[in-house]
Amino acid sequence: MTLSYTPQVLEHAQNPRNVGEVPDADGVGQSGDPRCGDFAVMTIRVRDGRIVQCKFLVQGCGAAIATCSVTTELATDKTIAEAQQITDAQVAEALGGLPPHKMHCSNLAASALQAAIADLIKRQKVDLRDWRSLYSRR
Repeated sequence: MTLSYTPQVLEHAQNPRNVGEVPDADGVGQSGDPRCGDFAVMTIRVRDGRIVQCKFLVQGCGAAIATCSVTTELATDKTIAEAQQITDAQVAEALGGLPPHKMHCSNLAASALQAAIADLIKRQKVDLRDWRSLYSRR
């Protein structure tokens, strides 16, 4: 089986952005199953309702690395509400697409981000009924 990766996937796989952990993160999320190989952790820092820092650790293939890398870029500078809307399809699209048998990697990354946001909301007790709590005041 020949893998056909886009230049964006290759760039993010070979030169991943935002690798590591955010110290004293406001939210931590995990996705995947370490027993089967693919596993990701996303950590986020939020200030004034925006994700100002997003980092990842991943165990997986090049596509898993690339999807986590691009997800951190998609999430950074977004409000919580905007970041909650990031989907696996958007992650794959940001990379110019993924081979069908690697689409699960975009789900891995998006799910880890959503888990980090859920952890943030749980820790900070953000009231989602008050939409104003999701946006920064400028």
